[in-house]
Amino acid sequence: MFRKNGTAAFTDPMEMSCKDGRQGTEGGMNVAEHYGNDTGRQGISLEEEVIHLLSERGFTVTTAESCTGGLIAGTLVNAAGASQVLNEGYITYSNEAKERLVGVRRETLEAHGAVSEATAREMARGAAKKAKADAALSATGIAGPGGGTLEKPAGLVYIGCYLRGRTTVRECRFHGDRMENRKRTVETALCMLRDELLKAGE
Repeated sequence: MFRKNGTAAFTDPMEMSCKDGRQGTEGGMNVAEHYGNDTGRQGISLEEEVIHLLSERGFTVTTAESCTGGLIAGTLVNAAGASQVLNEGYITYSNEAKERLVGVRRETLEAHGAVSEATAREMARGAAKKAKADAALSATGIAGPGGGTLEKPAGLVYIGCYLRGRTTVRECRFHGDRMENRKRTVETALCMLRDELLKAGE
Protein backbone atom coordinates (compact mmCIF):
# COMPACT_ATOMS: atom_id res chain seq x y z
CA MET A 1 0.00 0.00 0.00
CA PHE A 2 1.04 3.65 -0.15
CA ARG A 3 1.77 5.78 2.88
CA LYS A 4 -0.60 8.61 3.79
CA ASN A 5 1.72 11.11 2.12
CA GLY A 6 1.44 9.20 -1.15
CA THR A 7 4.89 7.62 -1.07
CA ALA A 8 5.35 3.88 -1.47
CA ALA A 9 5.30 1.53 1.51
CA PHE A 10 5.37 -2.24 1.13
CA THR A 11 2.34 -4.48 1.22
CA ASP A 12 1.29 -7.49 3.22
CA PRO A 13 3.72 -10.29 2.20
CA MET A 14 0.83 -12.76 1.89
CA GLU A 15 -0.84 -10.70 -0.81
CA MET A 16 1.69 -11.01 -3.61
CA SER A 17 4.21 -13.36 -5.20
CA CYS A 18 6.54 -13.04 -8.15
CA LYS A 19 8.95 -15.16 -10.11
CA ASP A 20 11.89 -14.15 -12.24
CA GLY A 21 10.83 -14.56 -15.85
CA ARG A 22 14.36 -13.97 -17.13
CA GLN A 23 15.61 -17.09 -15.38
CA GLY A 24 12.37 -19.02 -15.86
CA THR A 25 12.35 -20.16 -12.25
CA GLU A 26 9.60 -22.42 -11.03
CA GLY A 27 7.31 -21.40 -8.21
CA GLY A 28 6.74 -18.02 -6.61
CA MET A 29 9.03 -15.62 -4.83
CA ASN A 30 7.64 -13.79 -1.82
CA VAL A 31 8.40 -10.22 -2.81
CA ALA A 32 8.14 -8.70 0.63
CA GLU A 33 10.57 -11.28 2.04
CA HIS A 34 12.93 -10.74 -0.90
CA TYR A 35 13.00 -6.95 -0.70
CA GLY A 36 12.27 -6.46 2.98
CA ASN A 37 9.31 -4.76 4.61
CA ASP A 38 10.92 -1.30 4.51
CA THR A 39 11.50 -0.81 0.80
CA GLY A 40 13.22 2.56 1.08
CA ARG A 41 16.26 3.44 3.15
CA GLN A 42 15.45 4.55 6.68
CA GLY A 43 13.81 7.95 6.63
CA ILE A 44 13.15 8.17 2.89
CA SER A 45 10.59 6.67 0.57
CA LEU A 46 11.28 4.07 -2.09
CA GLU A 47 10.84 6.55 -4.93
CA GLU A 48 13.16 9.02 -3.20
CA GLU A 49 15.81 6.33 -2.97
CA VAL A 50 15.40 5.42 -6.64
CA ILE A 51 15.66 9.07 -7.73
CA HIS A 52 18.73 9.50 -5.52
CA LEU A 53 20.43 6.43 -7.02
CA LEU A 54 19.65 7.52 -10.57
CA SER A 55 20.99 11.02 -9.90
CA GLU A 56 24.09 9.69 -8.17
CA ARG A 57 24.95 7.57 -11.20
CA GLY A 58 23.99 10.19 -13.78
CA PHE A 59 21.27 7.95 -15.27
CA THR A 60 17.90 8.84 -16.77
CA VAL A 61 14.75 6.72 -16.57
CA THR A 62 11.55 6.28 -18.53
CA THR A 63 8.41 4.14 -18.23
CA ALA A 64 6.08 2.17 -20.49
CA GLU A 65 2.84 1.43 -18.67
CA SER A 66 -0.30 -0.46 -19.51
CA CYS A 67 -2.21 -1.65 -16.42
CA THR A 68 -0.66 1.02 -14.19
CA GLY A 69 -1.69 3.82 -16.55
CA GLY A 70 1.11 6.21 -15.60
CA LEU A 71 1.21 5.38 -11.89
CA ILE A 72 4.89 4.36 -11.96
CA ALA A 73 5.94 7.68 -13.49
CA GLY A 74 3.53 9.51 -11.20
CA THR A 75 5.07 7.88 -8.14
CA LEU A 76 8.59 8.80 -9.23
CA VAL A 77 7.44 12.41 -9.57
CA ASN A 78 6.52 12.35 -5.85
CA ALA A 79 10.24 12.66 -5.16
CA ALA A 80 12.09 15.95 -5.39
CA GLY A 81 14.70 15.86 -8.14
CA ALA A 82 12.64 13.66 -10.45
CA SER A 83 12.91 16.24 -13.21
CA GLN A 84 16.66 15.65 -13.34
CA VAL A 85 16.26 11.97 -14.27
CA LEU A 86 12.78 11.57 -15.80
CA ASN A 87 12.23 13.27 -19.14
CA GLU A 88 9.26 11.34 -20.50
CA GLY A 89 7.11 8.25 -20.07
CA TYR A 90 4.59 6.33 -22.17
CA ILE A 91 1.10 5.08 -21.40
CA THR A 92 0.65 2.16 -23.77
CA TYR A 93 -2.76 0.81 -22.83
CA SER A 94 -3.71 -0.57 -26.23
CA ASN A 95 -1.75 -2.96 -28.41
CA GLU A 96 -1.58 -0.27 -31.08
CA ALA A 97 0.05 2.11 -28.60
CA LYS A 98 2.55 -0.56 -27.55
CA GLU A 99 3.59 -0.94 -31.18
CA ARG A 100 3.57 2.74 -32.10
CA LEU A 101 5.07 4.31 -28.99
CA VAL A 102 7.64 1.80 -27.76
CA GLY A 103 8.12 -0.54 -30.72
CA VAL A 104 6.62 -3.79 -29.43
CA ARG A 105 6.48 -6.13 -32.42
CA ARG A 106 3.09 -7.17 -33.71
CA GLU A 107 4.44 -10.73 -33.94
CA THR A 108 5.15 -10.68 -30.21
CA LEU A 109 1.65 -9.50 -29.38
CA GLU A 110 0.05 -12.08 -31.66
CA ALA A 111 2.19 -14.95 -30.38
CA HIS A 112 2.26 -14.17 -26.67
CA GLY A 113 -0.44 -11.56 -26.03
CA ALA A 114 -0.20 -8.15 -24.40
CA VAL A 115 0.06 -9.71 -20.94
CA SER A 116 3.28 -11.67 -21.29
CA GLU A 117 6.94 -11.74 -20.37
CA ALA A 118 7.92 -11.11 -23.99
CA THR A 119 5.76 -8.00 -24.26
CA ALA A 120 6.98 -6.57 -20.95
CA ARG A 121 10.57 -7.11 -22.09
CA GLU A 122 10.02 -5.34 -25.43
CA MET A 123 8.14 -2.51 -23.71
CA ALA A 124 11.06 -1.84 -21.37
CA ARG A 125 13.71 -2.05 -24.07
CA GLY A 126 11.65 -0.04 -26.53
CA ALA A 127 10.88 2.72 -24.05
CA ALA A 128 14.55 3.10 -23.17
CA LYS A 129 15.46 3.30 -26.83
CA LYS A 130 12.71 5.79 -27.67
CA ALA A 131 13.49 8.06 -24.71
CA LYS A 132 17.26 7.56 -24.99
CA ALA A 133 17.19 6.63 -21.31
CA ASP A 134 19.60 4.52 -19.29
CA ALA A 135 16.79 2.78 -17.41
CA ALA A 136 13.17 1.86 -18.08
CA LEU A 137 10.32 0.22 -16.22
CA SER A 138 7.40 -1.48 -17.94
CA ALA A 139 4.17 -3.02 -16.66
CA THR A 140 1.53 -5.02 -18.49
CA GLY A 141 -1.14 -7.08 -16.80
CA ILE A 142 -4.74 -7.62 -15.76
CA ALA A 143 -5.55 -5.28 -12.88
CA GLY A 144 -8.99 -6.88 -12.33
CA PRO A 145 -11.52 -7.55 -11.13
CA GLY A 146 -12.63 -8.71 -14.59
CA GLY A 147 -10.72 -9.55 -17.75
CA GLY A 148 -8.95 -12.64 -16.45
CA THR A 149 -8.93 -16.21 -17.76
CA LEU A 150 -7.80 -19.53 -16.30
CA GLU A 151 -4.46 -19.11 -18.06
CA LYS A 152 -4.11 -15.41 -17.28
CA PRO A 153 -6.13 -14.56 -14.15
CA ALA A 154 -6.90 -11.12 -12.78
CA GLY A 155 -3.91 -9.90 -10.82
CA LEU A 156 -1.35 -11.34 -13.23
CA VAL A 157 1.24 -8.68 -14.09
CA TYR A 158 4.56 -8.77 -15.92
CA ILE A 159 7.03 -6.09 -14.87
CA GLY A 160 10.10 -5.26 -16.94
CA CYS A 161 13.21 -3.46 -15.74
CA TYR A 162 15.85 -2.34 -18.22
CA LEU A 163 19.18 -0.88 -17.15
CA ARG A 164 21.92 -0.15 -19.66
CA GLY A 165 21.51 -3.24 -21.81
CA ARG A 166 20.25 -5.69 -19.18
CA THR A 167 16.54 -6.50 -18.98
CA THR A 168 14.86 -8.38 -16.14
CA VAL A 169 11.19 -9.42 -16.22
CA ARG A 170 9.16 -10.64 -13.27
CA GLU A 171 5.82 -12.40 -13.38
CA CYS A 172 3.70 -11.34 -10.40
CA ARG A 173 0.32 -12.45 -9.11
CA PHE A 174 -1.47 -9.96 -6.91
CA HIS A 175 -4.65 -10.64 -4.97
CA GLY A 176 -6.06 -7.23 -4.12
CA ASP A 177 -8.68 -5.07 -5.78
CA ARG A 178 -7.94 -3.16 -8.96
CA MET A 179 -6.23 -0.18 -7.33
CA GLU A 180 -4.30 -2.32 -4.85
CA ASN A 181 -2.93 -4.47 -7.68
CA ARG A 182 -1.82 -1.39 -9.57
CA LYS A 183 -0.09 0.06 -6.51
CA ARG A 184 1.66 -3.23 -5.79
CA THR A 185 2.88 -3.28 -9.36
CA VAL A 186 4.43 0.14 -8.82
CA GLU A 187 6.12 -0.95 -5.60
CA THR A 188 7.59 -4.06 -7.17
CA ALA A 189 8.79 -2.16 -10.24
CA LEU A 190 10.57 0.45 -8.12
CA CYS A 191 12.15 -2.27 -5.99
CA MET A 192 13.43 -4.01 -9.11
CA LEU A 193 15.01 -0.81 -10.40
CA ARG A 194 16.45 0.01 -6.98
CA ASP A 195 18.13 -3.41 -6.82
CA GLU A 196 19.55 -3.11 -10.35
CA LEU A 197 20.93 0.36 -9.56
CA LEU A 198 22.59 -0.92 -6.40
CA LYS A 199 24.22 -3.73 -8.40
CA ALA A 200 25.42 -1.18 -10.96
CA GLY A 201 27.12 0.78 -8.22
CA GLU A 202 29.04 -2.18 -6.81
